[in-house]
Amino acid sequence: MTRRIALASLFILAATTLFAQQLPPGKWWRRPDVAQSLQLSEDQQMRLDQIWRASASDLIDVKADIDKQAIALRGELDQPTLNRNAIRAIAARLNEARGKKFERELMMFVDMRAVLNDQQWNRMRAKLDSLGEEPMMRRNQRRQQ
Repeated sequence: MTRRIALASLFILAATTLFAQQLPPGKWWRRPDVAQSLQLSEDQQMRLDQIWRASASDLIDVKADIDKQAIALRGELDQPTLNRNAIRAIAARLNEARGKKFERELMMFVDMRAVLNDQQWNRMRAKLDSLGEEPMMRRNQRRQQ
């Protein structure tokens, strides 16, 4: 049963990171190729900077909590005698922290999306869709070989 908890914890970690993988890394709106492709104005870039700055501190705190809970879970799973109740409690705290991170990232993304006009969003969405398809295409190619 404890192996199932460990596997479930790993699955939760993988699932919550998928959202973050949908966005280009870093301050994507400041990358010249992205800014040019989306035709972002300087005002839009400044507004995106403000949204990022407003979210950064919360995201750092939530990430630290996730790391602490992950370390606690690993420590508990490394014990010679496993304490199911302790593992369950840590897993719940870890899941809650990951949920907070997801929600904060999502709300930051919603705020950023509101800065883009429909045409810019459609271009961005197409790029995100193509990035998401690349790993799937590679997996399919490996299976066919």
